Amino acid sequence: MARIVMKFGGTSMAGTERIRRVARIVQRQQAAGHEVAVVVSAMAGETDRLVNFAREANPLYDPAEYDVVVASGEQVTSGLLALTLQALGCKARSWLGWQLPVRTVGAHAKARIDDIPAEALIASMASGEIAVIPGFQGLSDDNRVTTLGRGGSDTSAVAVAAAVKADRCDIYTDVDGVYTTDPRIVAKARKLKTVTYEEMLELASVGAKVLQTRSVGLAMKEGVRVQVLSSFIDDDAPPADSIPGTMIVSDAEVEGQDMERQLITGIAHDKNEAKITLTRVPDKPGSVAHIFGPLAAASINVDMIIQNVAKDKGETDVTFTVPRTDLARSLAMLEAKQSEIGFYRLISDAHVAKISVVGVGMKSHAGVAATMFKSLADRAINIQAISTSEIKVSVLIDEDETELAVRVLHTAYGLDAVDAAA
Repeated sequence: MARIVMKFGGTSMAGTERIRRVARIVQRQQAAGHEVAVVVSAMAGETDRLVNFAREANPLYDPAEYDVVVASGEQVTSGLLALTLQALGCKARSWLGWQLPVRTVGAHAKARIDDIPAEALIASMASGEIAVIPGFQGLSDDNRVTTLGRGGSDTSAVAVAAAVKADRCDIYTDVDGVYTTDPRIVAKARKLKTVTYEEMLELASVGAKVLQTRSVGLAMKEGVRVQVLSSFIDDDAPPADSIPGTMIVSDAEVEGQDMERQLITGIAHDKNEAKITLTRVPDKPGSVAHIFGPLAAASINVDMIIQNVAKDKGETDVTFTVPRTDLARSLAMLEAKQSEIGFYRLISDAHVAKISVVGVGMKSHAGVAATMFKSLADRAINIQAISTSEIKVSVLIDEDETELAVRVLHTAYGLDAVDAAA
């Protein structure tokens, strides 16, 4: 018998029929002898609808009242799932964020989980009751409802799993695991049996949409084993213990299972990138700080940075990338600071994409970057910028060449499945 936390996203909870499907999946886990808690998201599209209501009511809304409104979507689905489980003959009850409570710190709409007292929840699960918990919501120090930011239900599930010392946290999505790349681009992409926390953090940060980065970071910190699998399975499918999803685990566990694992785990792509170049920036101390200080203060994340070799006149060009959604704001901010920064021209390009190669094998193997650069060069794909970490190499290329680059690199690193159906 295991203690399991199951999490279902908005697509899985979109309507009463899908909630019934979820209830049957949960029922099978309990029937297999496990203690079960379930964390749910709002129905797909519901949070956006509630956000619009709040903005229509008052464009200058109070963040605390905004949280009250947008947290209600998860309250509805948790109640509906508890009712549906009861209709199937299961003992089940909902535990709202303030009832556990999920103690949070930080600002409304982007709170962070601080603590979850779990004694009552553990006792309820041990008695055979299925606990249904709304994700995304918590309780502040002054007993106000808070929300964790978009995608926060994954983080809620991992936090609950850590609090109850669960054997694992099963996150059900509309995909059946983590693949070597997007199967819609590469038909021979392979589903991975295991991925390390570190690899999943990098994959999530550079475009893989399977898990929210924040939830992976928390899982790594707390040592929570996370399984990614699909909720869209047949009613007669076996329990999740025997459904082959992807396990997100520690380096030690992966090494213990597979000593000769792939050098590269996956290829990710992200089209939410924009490139900005400032020409003829004075080559003197403080110039770069004048560029990136205002962007940081505005919470604009800067990724790749290239500073050219100084020119004869004591000037240099600086190129960097920002999220495409922040491009207009970044340009306006830099233009307003032109006299302070001292640049000559401001050039932008939103027609770019970031391609990343990720794998813990890079720590002990040379030549990974060289393979990437040569493979792209052989197909005449120009590299505009480069960034690296210990287990990742990312390049910036023209957006129109995204799919070609992903396919070329997937093959170059030997990631293609022998059989496309494998």
